[in-house]
Parts: sequence; structure tokens; C-alpha cells
Amino acid sequence: MESFMFAVNAVLPIILMVALGYTLKKTGFVNESFAKMANRIVFRVLLPAMLFLNIYKIEDMGSIDLFYIFYVMAALLIIFLVALPLCLLLTKKAERRGVLLQAAYRSNYALIGLPLAQSLYGEEGVMIATLLSAVIIPILNILAVISLSLFREDHGKVSVKKILLEIVKNPLILGVVAGLAVLGIRALFTQWGISFRLSSVTPLYTVLGYLSSTATPLSLLVLGAQFEFSAVAALKREIIAGVLLRTVIVPAIGLGIAYFFFFPSHFYGAHFAAFVAMFATPVAVSSVPMAQEMNSDAILAGQLVVWTTIASAFSVFLAALLLKSGGVFV
Repeated sequence: MESFMFAVNAVLPIILMVALGYTLKKTGFVNESFAKMANRIVFRVLLPAMLFLNIYKIEDMGSIDLFYIFYVMAALLIIFLVALPLCLLLTKKAERRGVLLQAAYRSNYALIGLPLAQSLYGEEGVMIATLLSAVIIPILNILAVISLSLFREDHGKVSVKKILLEIVKNPLILGVVAGLAVLGIRALFTQWGISFRLSSVTPLYTVLGYLSSTATPLSLLVLGAQFEFSAVAALKREIIAGVLLRTVIVPAIGLGIAYFFFFPSHFYGAHFAAFVAMFATPVAVSSVPMAQEMNSDAILAGQLVVWTTIASAFSVFLAALLLKSGGVFV
């Protein structure tokens, strides 16, 4: 019951914020044009600032355990390759295929995953998860650009040059790259004995903090403002498939392989806290503004965020319970 309540407490605030956004739309406080404009602000300004700040706050890049990072990278690639043909079979509409594929691997790592890792294994768990984020967040966004670019409504014509350009221009990737660059400069300053840090520029650092803290609540409100219950019937097949992929199949693959092949020889509780954050959390909220920006089915993307968030209360609980029973979380 304690694990279940933890899972509920992790996802309930998200659901309530989405519900508030939906209520604001129904009562006339928010209209469609505002929601679309706010989505652009979230995608192009607020989320990049949040990712930049999250990366900048990493204390020691040198302590990263490469093996567990390579494992997550390999698992993501396997999930991507397995889900790709499934998405072709599950829906015939091009604008939905990329969104469905995105749902398979793109977890809500920053919003739910990092706090979840801390709850599962304390400060060590969140440290492992934060270090992982420096590598995984760019990969997730690169895969997302590829997914949404592959299935544009242009009769299957795929331009490698265009996909690479989309990756280079992606605001979320730019935010992470900028964070890594400043992190590298900070490391050089430390070696040279220079005490100056970005946080020393108080007004700029404060503004970044404001933007970062605004990203999550605004993105959830906008998601609620764009959510339509009437769309469920038309998207039922894709919603069911996306929820099963994100909350059942992917956790079984990511956590199952790690447990049966690498525990306890290579991985222990802190690693599994990061793996639960990576594989068992719902679809990332940022998948919605990205789908909108890249002319994919943003309605389906929003539906998948909402329904996988609800289902993740059970998937997180089950993952935590099984891992605890298996001696991982002691």
C-alpha cells in the first residue's frame, strides 16, 4: 500500500494540473489560440531553460558509471527498433505513427523520473538518475525528432539532411548542449582556480530559475487546455497501444533484462531507481509541444500523456513492488 500511495502521489499532481487546464478552457479563461502560443513558449523557451539548469546543477560529471549509461542507451535503441514496425501496423495515419513511436521510449524523466528515483533510493538514487539525464535527454530528443520526421505527410519522403537539421535546431537539444558546454567551462575554471560561476551572475541565474520553474506547470495547464474527451473514441486503438507500450512492455524489457542479466553483478538499488524513472514513467509532457511544432498529431500526443500518466500509478507501484520483492530495494 505504501508503494501504491507513493506512485499515486507522484502522478496525482500532474493529473490535477491537467484537469485545471481543461477546466480553464471549458470556463472560457483559455482558448485554443492561447494554448498553441503557450505551447510554443514552453517548447522554445521554458523547457530549454529547465534542461539547461538541470544539467548545470550536476556536481561531478567524472563520477558517471559508463556501463549503466550504455545499458540504458542500448535498451532505448532496442525499444525504438521493436516499436517502429509495431507502430506501422497499429495505425495507418502517418501523423500518428511518429507520436505513437515517441510514446514507446520517451519517458517523463525530468518531471516524474528524478523525484521518483530519489523516493526509491534517496540521494544516491537521484544522483545516478541526474548523471544519466546528461546523456539520455539529448538521445531522447534526437530519437523524437527522427520519429516525427520519418512519418510526415509527404508520402514517405525522408530527407536525412532535413532530419539532421531538425536535430541541430531542436530547442530542447540546444538547451542540453548549452548546459554541457557551461558545465565544461565550470570544470576548467575549477582546474584553473577561478571562482567565477554562472550562479555568480545573480540576475541571469534568477531569471533561468524563474523560467525553469514555470516550464512544468504551464506545460501541464496547456496540455489540459488542449485535451478533448471527445477525441478518445477516434483514437482508442492508438491510445490503448501507446499505454500498453509505455506502461507494460517497455518496463518489462528495460527492468527485466537489467534484473535477470546484470543484478547484482553490475547494477544495484540506485541504478534500478534510475531505471524505473527511465522505463516505467509516463510519456513526457514535452512530447506534445514537439508534436505540434513538427506537424504531427498533437491531440494523440496529449491523450497519450494523460492516459499513460494515470496508468503509471500502477506500473510504478508494480515495478517498485517486484524489485523490492526481488531484493533490489532493501
